[in-house]
Amino acid sequence: MKLVSWNVQWGRNAQGHVDLGRTIDTARRLADFDVLCMQEITRGFGALPGGPSPDQFEEIARRLPGFTVLDAIGADLPSLDGSPRRRQFGNAIATRLPVSLAIRHSLPWPADAGAPSMQRVALEAVVETDRGPLRIVVTHLEFYSLTQRLAQVDALRRMQLEAADHAAHPAPAENATGPFAATSRPVSAIVCGDFNSAFGSEAYRAFLAPLANSPGFIDAWTARHPGATPPPTAGVYDTAQWSDGPIACDFVFVTEDLRGRLRTCEIDGTTQASDHQPIVLELD
Repeated sequence: MKLVSWNVQWGRNAQGHVDLGRTIDTARRLADFDVLCMQEITRGFGALPGGPSPDQFEEIARRLPGFTVLDAIGADLPSLDGSPRRRQFGNAIATRLPVSLAIRHSLPWPADAGAPSMQRVALEAVVETDRGPLRIVVTHLEFYSLTQRLAQVDALRRMQLEAADHAAHPAPAENATGPFAATSRPVSAIVCGDFNSAFGSEAYRAFLAPLANSPGFIDAWTARHPGATPPPTAGVYDTAQWSDGPIACDFVFVTEDLRGRLRTCEIDGTTQASDHQPIVLELD
């Protein structure tokens, strides 16, 4: 199974030009992916730099026929022109694997008067693989506020404990047609995205701390490159937005039980199709 995780900045490249189709084509050149996890996808946010299309989630579905496209909205704001269309900003998962369950988790947003911020979200999909079900979670944590990032890391860890409890104590579906589906969720998980937390930072370390009653998380890149420091994943080419210099802040974490299935995890350092660099993971 191949997965690409990428903060695509609504298809805006390092030179400021928006073309989400180019971004998706770039991801396909990197890997024949089964799962594409994207951050900073928009709907109704045409006023953003470069002018993204009115509904990028629909655009992704159109450009990836045969894929299931899931959306999760963090910021959800009124239009600027008084129309009913909302301005929405969030994450997307596109997958050609069967999706048995999708969950949208609003992340904590504690008050921090000194920091601009927005509501953040994690999108979870349970996909069916040849090796059994697997949870895929894509997220994008707050940029300006460490207080909020730490709260969001804690929520992601509690989410893993909840899934482990569901795996250990599943409830049956009420019936085959209603919304009360079976509650079982697999313990094994991939959590990926833009954590806005530097490699080795407090939030990074907190996410990797051991968990009780569940396998903890490992950084897939460092697991495949022991002793090495990951290359920067943001600000490599877009030095205007990242005037303080590049940083490694995008990660793919997997639960410890998946360590033996890790085949490759690589950060592409060449593409300029976003201000972030994509990460490509392959599992046996």
